Amino acid sequence: MTIRTILLTATIAGLALAGCQRQADDGPTQLSGRLFIFNYRVATASYMITLKKIAPIPEGTTAIAEFENPAGGDPLVVRQKIYTFWDKITLESPDLRCVRKDRPYSVSIKLVDASDKTIQTINTEVKSDLDQTVLPTKPLVVGPVYTANPDVFKGDGSVDYGHDAACPA
Repeated sequence: MTIRTILLTATIAGLALAGCQRQADDGPTQLSGRLFIFNYRVATASYMITLKKIAPIPEGTTAIAEFENPAGGDPLVVRQKIYTFWDKITLESPDLRCVRKDRPYSVSIKLVDASDKTIQTINTEVKSDLDQTVLPTKPLVVGPVYTANPDVFKGDGSVDYGHDAACPA
């Protein structure tokens, strides 16, 4: 083995190890999951983002998540207090309309400390493998015992799942 080969191998190994280390300014969390949740029983869709704690989180930290609104308009903003003992942080958007299959939607998450100083920013995209048209526009069930919704399941035996005509094609 030549000196050149040994140096090249050592350089590659060093770069590989450096790539595995977390940079000091990365922040106290890392993105661990992102998806759309479709709940057909109550006819809702929402974003769900999970973060894994990888370093201490200061007391009084808040997560501010901005979710792209699939129906258009201003982003949907969620503010959530983060507790220092949490190992996993889950951020969920309000109910959505007009989610389209295979379209990337942007999500921006900012962690701020008690003095409103940004300690981490995460930008990502979320794609759905389903189109929201698979959901009914009205809940299939109502009440605490999952009674069939009479607006969907008609007395004459017909079924009306509805269609959200306000969503752009």
